[in-house]
Amino acid sequence: MKLLTSFEQFKQPTFSFGEGQEGRRARVAILLSGRGSNMLALVEATKTGILKGLAEVVVVFSNKPDAFGLEAAAAVGCPIASLPSQGRKREAFDADAAALLQQYQPDLVVLAGYMRILSPAFIQPFAGRIVNIHPADTHQHQGLHAYEWAFENKLTETKITVHLVDEGLDTGPVLAQQPVDLRGADTLAEVERRGLAVEHELYARALAELIKSARHAERSEASRVPQVIPSRE
Repeated sequence: MKLLTSFEQFKQPTFSFGEGQEGRRARVAILLSGRGSNMLALVEATKTGILKGLAEVVVVFSNKPDAFGLEAAAAVGCPIASLPSQGRKREAFDADAAALLQQYQPDLVVLAGYMRILSPAFIQPFAGRIVNIHPADTHQHQGLHAYEWAFENKLTETKITVHLVDEGLDTGPVLAQQPVDLRGADTLAEVERRGLAVEHELYARALAELIKSARHAERSEASRVPQVIPSRE
């Protein structure tokens, strides 16, 4: 299967490592609401895969304290945190969640099955540094139930999309896409199985490209800083 990507956004990275820290690993906060299959794939990528040496997971956070993904994250050695969202107003909860996450000083906030529409109270503190994966072409389908949409419409192909998060619903700039062949997928479970296999590979690759581009940009910027030559007088 051919990988189709669009990495134009990586030419202008949306985060930086800070002066003199461009070689360190990116600090990643992963947000989830459910089982955490994408989270586990990303954690594995930081240990043995494409993100090794590039990123570290500093916290796995959920709006559901009983989410299985938290248990799974703890089992593989990740710090975990939670804050129940049930019964909370969206802006107030998001402000508290953002404040909690800021304690971990993440470079990137990575949504991995985080089933909430983010308000400006959350987005603004991490503007340009929130990444999401969506199981459809965001120009064709936004919001929930993307696999159901593909199955019900008998699509022969869908696209997994990695994009930056802005204040719209799946409207942020697309970073990468990969097609999923749905020919012969005669059940929703099979559609989801094929889609998740692509999600797990594409997400790690897209984050690796983003981090490497940020490092390259900072090295290039550093090389343009005028060097002061000490006087011999």
